[in-house]
Amino acid sequence: MCLVSFLLLFGFWFQSVSSRNLSRSNIQQIGLPPRGWNSYDAFSWIISEQEFLQNAQIVSQRLRVYGYEYVVVDYLWYRKNVPGANMNSLGFDVIDQWGRMVPDPVRWPSSNGGNGFSEVAKKVHSLGLKFGIHIMAGISTQAVNANTPILDTATGAAYQELGRVWYAKDIAIQQRRCSWMSNGFMSVNTRLGAGRAFLRSLHEQYAAWGVDLVKHDCVFGENFDLNEITYVSEVLSYFNRPFVYSFSPGIFVTPAMAKYVSGLVNMYRITGDDWDTWQDVAAHFDISRDMAAANLIGAKGLRGSSWPDMDMLPFGWLTDPGSNEGPHRYSKLNLEEKRTQMTLWAFAKSPLMYGGDVRRIDPATYEIMTNPTLLEINHFSSNNIEFPYVTSSKNLKNEYQQRIGKMNSMKGEKQIHSLGLTGCAESKAIGWTTGNQSLNRDLERICWKGSAENLHQNPFCVHKRELPLRLDGESMYHEDYRGKHHLVATNQMRVCLDGSTKRKDTSKDLKRATFSPCRLDSNQIWELHSNGTMVNSYSGLCVTVKYLEANVVSGGIRSWIATGRNGEVYLAFFNLNEQKTPVYAKTSDLAKVFPGRPINFCQGKEVWSGKNVATTQGTIFMDLEVHGCSLFVLHCK
Repeated sequence: MCLVSFLLLFGFWFQSVSSRNLSRSNIQQIGLPPRGWNSYDAFSWIISEQEFLQNAQIVSQRLRVYGYEYVVVDYLWYRKNVPGANMNSLGFDVIDQWGRMVPDPVRWPSSNGGNGFSEVAKKVHSLGLKFGIHIMAGISTQAVNANTPILDTATGAAYQELGRVWYAKDIAIQQRRCSWMSNGFMSVNTRLGAGRAFLRSLHEQYAAWGVDLVKHDCVFGENFDLNEITYVSEVLSYFNRPFVYSFSPGIFVTPAMAKYVSGLVNMYRITGDDWDTWQDVAAHFDISRDMAAANLIGAKGLRGSSWPDMDMLPFGWLTDPGSNEGPHRYSKLNLEEKRTQMTLWAFAKSPLMYGGDVRRIDPATYEIMTNPTLLEINHFSSNNIEFPYVTSSKNLKNEYQQRIGKMNSMKGEKQIHSLGLTGCAESKAIGWTTGNQSLNRDLERICWKGSAENLHQNPFCVHKRELPLRLDGESMYHEDYRGKHHLVATNQMRVCLDGSTKRKDTSKDLKRATFSPCRLDSNQIWELHSNGTMVNSYSGLCVTVKYLEANVVSGGIRSWIATGRNGEVYLAFFNLNEQKTPVYAKTSDLAKVFPGRPINFCQGKEVWSGKNVATTQGTIFMDLEVHGCSLFVLHCK
């Protein structure tokens, strides 16, 4: 599109938006981590209108007073619950004449007659709550196959530009499909006026239904699409009421990636799906620490603040991932593990979204979800950060430094190469170079040498393979792929490196590399830049290599610290070990994270046991159960 056409289109859109008297002034700011309930953990995708409203009723009666105000319908509310329909099925969705998803009228009977979610939203609002929905990035494959026209919301007719009507196939980027729902959705070209018109028609419809929160999937993490994120954020910013913008999922998220989007959003997932296993809980300690250290907790966001989101709390009655069954089992997490998860979420100031069936919430879970100290920390504490000065030894030597020393002493032992995605501006993305060894004229060796401190490591290598002229009967030399290539495994020439995990993984933030059969897919296409970065065509992110010491086991003990709004100190100890472990900290070490505030003596209470605490010996101590935690509220001087 030429510059003149772009400016004319932008001017027309801005004038149409302005004509609706949309204003960003005098609108309530979104300044606290949102709280609420999400249907996914309990119902997967098959929830009905009756089940949803029953849960909303209980949230209003029992949780709203504690700040839980959002009730969110998770994914596939537009998919028919019939034999053959599943997470990645094709042809079972309900769409309107403009290719937009609308609720399945069998599961959501109030949507009949073109009502969409309007009636559901009204009922939710009458309960004093706010209504949210999960949405997918881009446009559905079903709409593309039907080649539906694009709606121009300014005229109410089909979008026209350059003398013609535009359709779904004109805006779809079929090489950019959602990595974990490849039959479901694909990106749209936001460089086209028609592509932007389609996205605008989606979100104006959601606003007309009364939606207060959108949970946008397959645009962040491994499926990073900054163009769509930026444009949707712009559209939402002009609505004349608060509108929470959320991302899911967040595999491979790093602080540098988060900085790209934190100002455009209110909450963004920083891990894969969190389910009710201890491995999933433990996996959140490193990434939450990194987000806090990068000052991303409570950073400036869309109409207020933004919050790294560690996913729903899978307590109470649940279903299973990808299931076509509703809540049928109790959470596998024990009481200690639930307390640890809720305490970490509170200190990291993650949005708190309960995942179990609220109709069957048990007393122990309800007590954790409504604990006043945790809720106070989650909303009103400050200076939240991991506290490294803890040890399991009575002599109070710094175990954190001991662990670093242990890892350094193990260099030269067997190593694991683990690949992940990161922002290309990060220094750790630089380290790829072509080798001087080739298997044949079509293959060239590319190796990761990394930074100077990693020169002693054995390099991780793949082979660069030029793209063939044809693959699967389709012409390969599309303009977007000139100068780019596949990366093939050294021991298998028919499989190529994927730029995403191809599924909704859990538990780990940095995944092992995945290879699959080579195909025309931007997820598998890479470009080696002269500065040593390897850029993926799907996400625009770069691949990096991390050397993991095979014999170093993650876990141990952790601690977080924060300041209360009245000057109190919140301190939590966590035991990630598989055995009961004592945890110690010096009172004087608390001052290391509060510059200019000397601390010599503290007294207060441990929340879970109710015990009084006084640091007369200059030491804070607690003997922690397996996977357990302690939570201190201290007044120090």
